[in-house]
Amino acid sequence: MKAPINITTSRNQLHPFHIVDPSPWPFVTSLGAFFTLFGFALYIHFFQNGFNVFIMGLISLITAAFFWWRDVIREAVKEGHHNSYVRKGIKLGMILFITSEIMLFFSFFLSIFSCKFKSNNWIRMCMTS
Repeated sequence: MKAPINITTSRNQLHPFHIVDPSPWPFVTSLGAFFTLFGFALYIHFFQNGFNVFIMGLISLITAAFFWWRDVIREAVKEGHHNSYVRKGIKLGMILFITSEIMLFFSFFLSIFSCKFKSNNWIRMCMTS
């Protein structure tokens, strides 16, 4: 049986994991993504100032992503919060994210191929009943 890990960090935590500080960047990023998509929808439907809303949303999205990653890099490099446990968690989280995306796209393509190859049977059943 392993002994419990007692690592005291610079914030006097009794665990090796990094608890992030509250940040405005997730909220600003979500607003930027919303206005980017909303502005694009306005633009493709020829609304006045739709392109301006799209550009402003895109600029805010890129700016928020830049500052958010700046904070993550500062926490890792200058403040030293990303120890081996945190790096392992980040790698595992990225592996799980990529795996879930692969499964999602595989399910989409499988449903498209299923509809494509079996559509004649469905059409025939709908027409005869």
